[in-house]
Amino acid sequence: MSNECNNECSGCASAGNCNKPQSFLEKPNEMSNIGKVIGIVSGKGGVGKTLVSSLLAVSMSRRNKNVGILDADVTGPSVPKAFGIHGKAEACESGIFPSKSRTGIDVMSVNLLLENESDPVVWRGPVIAGVVKQFWTDVIWKDTEYLFVDMPPGTGDVPLTVFQSFPVDGILIVTSPQELVSMIVGKAVKMAKIMNIPIIGIIENMSYYECPDCKKKINIFGDSHLDEVAERYNIPVLARLPICTDLAKLCDNGTIELFEGDWLEEATDKIENL
Repeated sequence: MSNECNNECSGCASAGNCNKPQSFLEKPNEMSNIGKVIGIVSGKGGVGKTLVSSLLAVSMSRRNKNVGILDADVTGPSVPKAFGIHGKAEACESGIFPSKSRTGIDVMSVNLLLENESDPVVWRGPVIAGVVKQFWTDVIWKDTEYLFVDMPPGTGDVPLTVFQSFPVDGILIVTSPQELVSMIVGKAVKMAKIMNIPIIGIIENMSYYECPDCKKKINIFGDSHLDEVAERYNIPVLARLPICTDLAKLCDNGTIELFEGDWLEEATDKIENL
């Protein structure tokens, strides 16, 4: 392999006989300008990845950063609902424009392309992965300093596509307090290591419920095992989110940008200082 490798294999004398690992990274839209790419992942569904993605995006936007959310959960898209976005994404010859939230956060989701947002997406894995890739190559992420990628659960086609095709700067693993958290985190950690993706930290959702009267914290799902799991994998715990009816109402009403709370300040600091 030549020392002057330009990553263009066609016409190279060493094509097919070099030891350079093949890159599957896709180029973003030529009009895009993307800074850090942060994946929000979990080994299972229902732990609150969309909530965490939305709260992190709002927290970073409040620091006067240009922020975008790529909703990679194609079969269960819910980011537009949390932000109260119901219109269709617009496009031009150069690409697709993400929709903007009330405070200027860019959002791209399959729900913004469907005829009716309640229509189910009944597609096979390769098609879904292809759509997620197009959210990177065809969408114009203009001057986006932080792009949060809300992943579907598990370690299937979409996470693999994102890890291979996007220049991911790091991932946050979202968990819940149940006993099986060790297995959930373990799967996400091992996939990240296989794909050589840095792990920023762990965020535990539904960690506790705070009594509105006496302010006592109640562990509804039992004692958390997060600290021992984090120590096992040498990953920092960045936040513990409570079970909060106000947060649920904000998501249901499409007004997540109005949330009050400092639960994710440490995580936001960590991302900003990457």
